[in-house]
Amino acid sequence: MADVSRDEIPSEPRLVTETGLSARVATLAAPVLEDLGLRLVRVRVSGSAGSCTVQIMAEQPDGSMSIENCEAASRALSPVLDAADPVESGYRLEISSPGIDRPLVRRSDFERYAGHVMKVELAMPRDGRKRFRGILMGADGDAARIRSEDTGEETLLPIDEISEARLVLTDALIAESLRRGKAAARSTEADNNQDAGTEPDNGQGHEHAAPATNGPAARQKSKGDRRWR
Repeated sequence: MADVSRDEIPSEPRLVTETGLSARVATLAAPVLEDLGLRLVRVRVSGSAGSCTVQIMAEQPDGSMSIENCEAASRALSPVLDAADPVESGYRLEISSPGIDRPLVRRSDFERYAGHVMKVELAMPRDGRKRFRGILMGADGDAARIRSEDTGEETLLPIDEISEARLVLTDALIAESLRRGKAAARSTEADNNQDAGTEPDNGQGHEHAAPATNGPAARQKSKGDRRWR
Protein backbone atom coordinates (compact mmCIF):
# COMPACT_ATOMS: atom_id res chain seq x y z
CA MET A 1 0.00 0.00 0.00
CA ALA A 2 1.32 3.43 -0.87
CA ASP A 3 2.06 5.66 2.09
CA VAL A 4 -0.73 8.16 2.72
CA SER A 5 -0.54 10.93 5.28
CA ARG A 6 -3.45 11.96 7.47
CA ASP A 7 -3.66 15.26 5.57
CA GLU A 8 -4.39 13.32 2.37
CA ILE A 9 -7.32 11.41 3.86
CA PRO A 10 -10.66 13.03 2.96
CA SER A 11 -11.99 14.60 6.17
CA GLU A 12 -15.59 13.70 5.46
CA PRO A 13 -17.37 12.95 8.75
CA ARG A 14 -19.44 9.86 9.37
CA LEU A 15 -23.12 10.75 9.61
CA VAL A 16 -24.17 7.32 10.92
CA THR A 17 -22.33 6.83 14.21
CA GLU A 18 -22.26 4.68 17.35
CA THR A 19 -23.37 5.25 20.92
CA GLY A 20 -22.09 4.12 24.32
CA LEU A 21 -19.04 1.86 24.48
CA SER A 22 -18.83 1.53 20.70
CA ALA A 23 -18.63 5.33 20.42
CA ARG A 24 -15.75 5.44 22.92
CA VAL A 25 -13.85 2.82 20.93
CA ALA A 26 -14.57 4.73 17.71
CA THR A 27 -13.11 7.92 19.17
CA LEU A 28 -9.88 6.07 19.95
CA ALA A 29 -9.72 4.16 16.67
CA ALA A 30 -10.44 6.89 14.11
CA PRO A 31 -7.18 8.91 14.43
CA VAL A 32 -5.07 5.74 14.53
CA LEU A 33 -6.64 4.53 11.30
CA GLU A 34 -6.20 7.94 9.68
CA ASP A 35 -2.47 7.78 10.40
CA LEU A 36 -2.43 4.55 8.37
CA GLY A 37 -4.27 6.13 5.45
CA LEU A 38 -7.54 4.40 6.40
CA ARG A 39 -11.03 5.58 7.35
CA LEU A 40 -13.19 4.21 10.12
CA VAL A 41 -16.44 2.71 8.88
CA ARG A 42 -18.05 1.23 11.98
CA VAL A 43 -17.39 -0.09 15.48
CA ARG A 44 -19.52 -2.80 17.02
CA VAL A 45 -19.06 -4.27 20.50
CA SER A 46 -20.90 -7.52 21.14
CA GLY A 47 -20.96 -10.39 23.61
CA SER A 48 -20.82 -10.46 27.39
CA ALA A 49 -18.12 -9.86 29.99
CA GLY A 50 -15.20 -12.19 29.43
CA SER A 51 -16.24 -13.11 25.88
CA CYS A 52 -16.63 -9.70 24.28
CA THR A 53 -15.80 -8.96 20.63
CA VAL A 54 -14.77 -5.50 19.44
CA GLN A 55 -15.19 -5.32 15.67
CA ILE A 56 -13.65 -2.36 13.88
CA MET A 57 -14.50 -1.92 10.20
CA ALA A 58 -12.18 0.24 8.14
CA GLU A 59 -11.39 1.03 4.51
CA GLN A 60 -9.11 2.97 2.24
CA PRO A 61 -10.58 6.19 0.80
CA ASP A 62 -11.46 4.32 -2.41
CA GLY A 63 -13.49 1.77 -0.43
CA SER A 64 -10.99 -1.09 -0.65
CA MET A 65 -9.36 -2.89 2.29
CA SER A 66 -6.67 -5.55 1.95
CA ILE A 67 -5.50 -8.22 4.37
CA GLU A 68 -2.31 -6.19 4.78
CA ASN A 69 -4.41 -3.15 5.74
CA CYS A 70 -6.25 -5.23 8.35
CA GLU A 71 -3.02 -6.54 9.84
CA ALA A 72 -1.44 -3.08 10.00
CA ALA A 73 -4.56 -1.65 11.67
CA SER A 74 -4.60 -4.47 14.21
CA ARG A 75 -0.96 -3.87 15.15
CA ALA A 76 -1.51 -0.11 15.51
CA LEU A 77 -4.82 -0.27 17.39
CA SER A 78 -3.93 -2.98 19.90
CA PRO A 79 -1.59 -0.88 22.10
CA VAL A 80 -3.89 2.16 21.92
CA LEU A 81 -6.93 0.20 23.10
CA ASP A 82 -4.78 -1.61 25.65
CA ALA A 83 -3.62 1.68 27.17
CA ALA A 84 -7.01 3.43 27.12
CA ASP A 85 -8.79 0.26 28.33
CA PRO A 86 -12.32 1.19 27.16
CA VAL A 87 -13.56 -2.40 27.61
CA GLU A 88 -13.53 -3.51 31.24
CA SER A 89 -13.28 -7.25 30.54
CA GLY A 90 -11.20 -9.42 28.22
CA TYR A 91 -12.15 -9.03 24.59
CA ARG A 92 -11.37 -10.20 21.08
CA LEU A 93 -10.34 -7.51 18.61
CA GLU A 94 -11.41 -7.95 14.98
CA ILE A 95 -10.33 -5.66 12.17
CA SER A 96 -12.28 -6.19 8.96
CA SER A 97 -13.20 -4.77 5.60
CA PRO A 98 -16.77 -3.47 5.18
CA GLY A 99 -17.67 -6.42 2.93
CA ILE A 100 -19.86 -6.36 -0.16
CA ASP A 101 -23.14 -5.73 1.69
CA ARG A 102 -21.42 -2.94 3.56
CA PRO A 103 -22.75 -0.31 5.95
CA LEU A 104 -23.24 3.19 4.54
CA VAL A 105 -22.03 5.84 6.98
CA ARG A 106 -20.89 8.87 4.97
CA ARG A 107 -22.71 11.07 2.49
CA SER A 108 -20.31 9.93 -0.22
CA ASP A 109 -21.31 6.30 0.45
CA PHE A 110 -24.89 7.13 -0.49
CA GLU A 111 -23.62 8.72 -3.71
CA ARG A 112 -21.08 6.01 -4.58
CA TYR A 113 -23.56 3.15 -4.32
CA ALA A 114 -26.53 4.82 -6.01
CA GLY A 115 -28.49 2.32 -8.09
CA HIS A 116 -28.05 -0.55 -5.64
CA VAL A 117 -30.61 -1.98 -3.23
CA MET A 118 -30.28 -0.92 0.40
CA LYS A 119 -32.10 -1.34 3.68
CA VAL A 120 -32.35 1.33 6.35
CA GLU A 121 -33.36 1.47 9.98
CA LEU A 122 -34.11 4.85 11.54
CA ALA A 123 -33.40 5.80 15.14
CA MET A 124 -36.98 7.07 15.47
CA PRO A 125 -40.09 6.24 13.39
CA ARG A 126 -40.84 8.45 10.39
CA ASP A 127 -44.45 8.43 9.22
CA GLY A 128 -44.97 5.43 11.47
CA ARG A 129 -42.06 3.43 10.00
CA LYS A 130 -38.52 2.71 11.14
CA ARG A 131 -37.43 0.24 8.43
CA PHE A 132 -37.15 0.95 4.72
CA ARG A 133 -35.85 -1.06 1.78
CA GLY A 134 -35.47 0.08 -1.80
CA ILE A 135 -33.15 1.30 -4.52
CA LEU A 136 -30.70 3.95 -3.37
CA MET A 137 -31.06 6.97 -5.66
CA GLY A 138 -28.18 8.94 -4.14
CA ALA A 139 -27.91 11.76 -1.64
CA ASP A 140 -29.99 14.92 -1.70
CA GLY A 141 -28.29 17.35 0.65
CA ASP A 142 -27.87 15.47 3.93
CA ALA A 143 -30.67 13.02 3.12
CA ALA A 144 -30.65 9.67 1.34
CA ARG A 145 -33.15 9.24 -1.47
CA ILE A 146 -34.60 5.73 -1.66
CA ARG A 147 -37.11 4.39 -4.21
CA SER A 148 -39.53 1.60 -3.38
CA GLU A 149 -38.99 -1.53 -5.49
CA ASP A 150 -42.75 -2.18 -5.41
CA THR A 151 -44.39 1.20 -5.96
CA GLY A 152 -41.57 3.34 -7.35
CA GLU A 153 -42.33 5.96 -4.69
CA GLU A 154 -39.30 7.93 -3.54
CA THR A 155 -38.60 8.85 0.08
CA LEU A 156 -36.03 11.22 1.56
CA LEU A 157 -34.46 9.95 4.78
CA PRO A 158 -32.22 12.37 6.74
CA ILE A 159 -28.88 10.59 7.12
CA ASP A 160 -28.35 11.83 10.67
CA GLU A 161 -31.61 10.09 11.67
CA ILE A 162 -30.40 6.71 10.37
CA SER A 163 -29.24 4.20 12.98
CA GLU A 164 -28.14 1.65 10.37
CA ALA A 165 -27.99 1.59 6.58
CA ARG A 166 -26.44 -1.17 4.52
CA LEU A 167 -26.43 -2.56 1.02
CA VAL A 168 -28.38 -5.68 0.11
CA LEU A 169 -26.41 -8.47 -1.58
CA THR A 170 -27.46 -8.71 -5.24
CA ASP A 171 -25.84 -9.96 -8.45
CA ALA A 172 -25.38 -6.36 -9.58
CA LEU A 173 -23.63 -5.43 -6.34
CA ILE A 174 -21.31 -8.45 -6.57
CA ALA A 175 -20.38 -7.50 -10.15
CA GLU A 176 -19.70 -3.91 -9.08
CA SER A 177 -17.54 -5.11 -6.18
CA LEU A 178 -15.46 -7.28 -8.50
CA ARG A 179 -15.00 -4.37 -10.89
CA ARG A 180 -13.87 -2.07 -8.08
CA GLY A 181 -11.52 -4.76 -6.76
CA LYS A 182 -9.84 -5.16 -10.13
CA ALA A 183 -9.50 -1.39 -10.50
CA ALA A 184 -7.94 -1.14 -7.03
CA ALA A 185 -5.54 -3.98 -7.89
CA ARG A 186 -4.42 -2.24 -11.08
CA SER A 187 -3.91 1.03 -9.20
CA THR A 188 -1.86 -0.70 -6.49
CA GLU A 189 0.24 -2.53 -9.08
CA ALA A 190 0.91 0.73 -10.93
CA ASP A 191 1.98 2.43 -7.68
CA ASN A 192 4.27 -0.47 -6.80
CA ASN A 193 5.81 -0.51 -10.28
CA GLN A 194 6.38 3.24 -10.12
CA ASP A 195 8.06 2.95 -6.72
CA ALA A 196 10.24 0.10 -8.02
CA GLY A 197 10.99 1.82 -11.32
CA THR A 198 9.54 -1.05 -13.38
CA GLU A 199 7.01 -1.17 -16.17
CA PRO A 200 3.47 -2.50 -15.54
CA ASP A 201 2.70 -5.99 -16.82
CA ASN A 202 -0.42 -4.85 -18.72
CA GLY A 203 -2.72 -7.02 -16.69
CA GLN A 204 -0.75 -10.25 -17.11
CA GLY A 205 0.38 -10.41 -13.48
CA HIS A 206 -1.53 -11.51 -10.43
CA GLU A 207 -4.26 -9.31 -8.99
CA HIS A 208 -4.10 -8.24 -5.38
CA ALA A 209 -7.63 -6.99 -4.77
CA ALA A 210 -9.00 -6.84 -1.25
CA PRO A 211 -11.24 -9.79 -0.36
CA ALA A 212 -14.86 -9.20 -1.35
CA THR A 213 -16.15 -10.55 1.94
CA ASN A 214 -15.20 -9.59 5.45
CA GLY A 215 -11.77 -10.94 6.35
CA PRO A 216 -11.05 -10.05 9.98
CA ALA A 217 -7.54 -10.08 11.37
CA ALA A 218 -8.41 -11.02 14.94
CA ARG A 219 -6.40 -10.89 18.15
CA GLN A 220 -7.42 -12.14 21.57
CA LYS A 221 -6.79 -9.97 24.61
CA SER A 222 -6.39 -11.68 27.98
CA LYS A 223 -7.32 -9.12 30.60
CA GLY A 224 -4.82 -8.82 33.43
CA ASP A 225 -1.61 -10.24 31.97
CA ARG A 226 -1.97 -8.09 28.84
CA ARG A 227 -0.94 -10.89 26.52
CA TRP A 228 -2.17 -11.23 22.97
CA ARG A 229 -2.49 -14.56 21.27
